[in-house]
Amino acid sequence: MQDEKEFIQELLNPKTQNSAFQKLLREYQRPLYNHIRNIVLNHDDTDDVLQNTFIKVFRYLKDFKGDSKLFSWMYRIATNEAITFINQKAKRNGTTSEALQTRLVDNLKADVYFDGNEIQIKLQKAVALLPQKQQLVFKMKYYEELKYEEMSEVLGTSVGALKASYHHAVKKIEDFVKNN
Repeated sequence: MQDEKEFIQELLNPKTQNSAFQKLLREYQRPLYNHIRNIVLNHDDTDDVLQNTFIKVFRYLKDFKGDSKLFSWMYRIATNEAITFINQKAKRNGTTSEALQTRLVDNLKADVYFDGNEIQIKLQKAVALLPQKQQLVFKMKYYEELKYEEMSEVLGTSVGALKASYHHAVKKIEDFVKNN
């Protein structure tokens, strides 16, 4: 993509805003969809959260200070939207976010948009049992192959803490797979 500062100016300029936002959608819709889908697990819910994410990006772009990359800022919004969505859905259903995640994993087999096998379902079940922060770190590292530095920008956590979270998550997942 072109120079980020120029692109942000195009996004903020009423004359170029529409075409710039279309370009933003083309560039980031798929990676953000995948990121959100890894968190909320359901296709329809992912579409809702993705839409909310782009609405917030559009609404708050004027407040973007440029302290991080645009990509990292958008990922942070997507992550927060997905976590908020999961927590609100769990609350509406009178359950915990962990219990909701487990139920969502159980529903993956019936999801026409999920093309995983039994091993991937087992991995998803193991991940669903992790604390929320470890889930995020594991999913961002394992599925999205983000570098710790990128995750640090998105999650606002030190690289060392992220490495520790990932290590603990992998250990718990290994234990789950061995025992189940």
